Amino acid sequence: MSDSTYKILSEENLVSSLSNDDRNKVVFCFGHFNVIHPGHLRFLQQAKSLGKCLVVGVLQDSDLDEGQLLYLYNEQERAKGVAALEFVDLVVVVKKNTLSELVNKFKPSICLLGKEFEDTEDPGILKIIDSVKGTSGKILYGSGDINYAKVGLADDYTVDIEQSNLKEFSKVCKRNGIDFNKISEKTDLFDVQNIIVIGDSIVDQYIACDAVGMSAEAPVVVVRELESKEYIGGAGIVASHVSKLGANCHFVSIVGDDNSGKLITEKLQEDKVHTHLFIDDTRPTTYKIRYLVENQKLFRVSRLKEHSISKYLENKIIDKILDLAKQCDGIIFSDFVYGVITERLLNKIIEISIENNIKLFGDLQCSSQIGNVTKFRKFDLITPTEREARISLANHDAGIESIAQQLLNTTQANNLILKLGSEGFISYNNSNKKSIQSQHYPALISNPVDVAGAGDSLLASVAISLCAGIPIMEASAIGACVAALAVQTVGNIAISKAQLKNILRNLPNTV
Repeated sequence: MSDSTYKILSEENLVSSLSNDDRNKVVFCFGHFNVIHPGHLRFLQQAKSLGKCLVVGVLQDSDLDEGQLLYLYNEQERAKGVAALEFVDLVVVVKKNTLSELVNKFKPSICLLGKEFEDTEDPGILKIIDSVKGTSGKILYGSGDINYAKVGLADDYTVDIEQSNLKEFSKVCKRNGIDFNKISEKTDLFDVQNIIVIGDSIVDQYIACDAVGMSAEAPVVVVRELESKEYIGGAGIVASHVSKLGANCHFVSIVGDDNSGKLITEKLQEDKVHTHLFIDDTRPTTYKIRYLVENQKLFRVSRLKEHSISKYLENKIIDKILDLAKQCDGIIFSDFVYGVITERLLNKIIEISIENNIKLFGDLQCSSQIGNVTKFRKFDLITPTEREARISLANHDAGIESIAQQLLNTTQANNLILKLGSEGFISYNNSNKKSIQSQHYPALISNPVDVAGAGDSLLASVAISLCAGIPIMEASAIGACVAALAVQTVGNIAISKAQLKNILRNLPNTV
């Protein structure tokens, strides 16, 4: 990458470098821009689309409190990061309280603010708005386009993207003082952790098909079934990941009185998971069938009931958690919103965890259901997707940073992982409750075979790491590696500690 520091100008040079004609096409925005992540890119790309010249103000270190300075890079490093973006034209390091004066001097035609500032009462922001309007400029609000699906471009090469992500991952680890050999050694601490996983039991069946063609009777695709295979899904695969990574795992869940429930017991016992499965004769074991042609999913059929479990079953689960709590380091909730994690059950287990000093980890998966991740209050970690976070907050417009801040304020979670699909995830550390540390981790595999198990493997590996006393940023690096392994096979297959150690050993050479 070529040196882009020439874009960084002083306030005086910025004003003198812009002619009157230029100023009619200038778009201005500002922020801290500590570590550039997909949310920043969306916002800055929207800003660039509004005019010819994009000027970005990077706030000075003096605008930050002592807590923020612990986690933010200095103003020159942050300015260089913004300047390195191809679509950014000019960068200026500026004090927040002089932003309005700067605007008066170079008179941008448009100032783009985040959607969260649309109804702001912040005197400093209001002063900037008045300055822009006073120079006949426009104030616009936005956070960029929000895309939950992966978008492929014709000139993007998978190998190039993957190498770029690996290099970025290496930089992330270097910035956070993460040594691959040292975290590999720390994974040996997994062996002394005792984890309970609670949530929905699911069997995933994959049916491989051969495409025959279109039906002559109706416009439908005709396929021929070739073979099928069943995998543990739902909270069960989280338990398998925990056990295979080395921890002692107990799985507490509900199954139907059927062969699928027996299959879950057998497969989990093969992975050395201690199973505590209670039979609910009012529902079958949740069973999901996926039809594939050459590893491409055509559609899914689900057999399930979504009503809440009875009070009798709630009591059985609570008694089991009480029995296991004395030897427990962490409890993982893997909630697919099929009725196992009731409000009463959740509140009671939270009480038990407080009494026994047990860490709590929560993931709520609602791709085809309705759920709200904010019910996981004061957890050590929650891991929603961006879409799940926005739905829970009823906020579809604000930028990612604002969404994360709002979610952390609402849940009072110590740590948050916001999953961004093909763009990886952002980890937030909120443990000191005064300032938030954040870091973006890119996806290490750009062309996954099956993304279904990425979130489960990430949840399991980061939860065990935090139980073992590994800091969230190191735990996130471990989680990124485990997720990369999980998406390289069809179906949910638990990742072992040996596989994790192998990828950590080879990462420096790969990069």
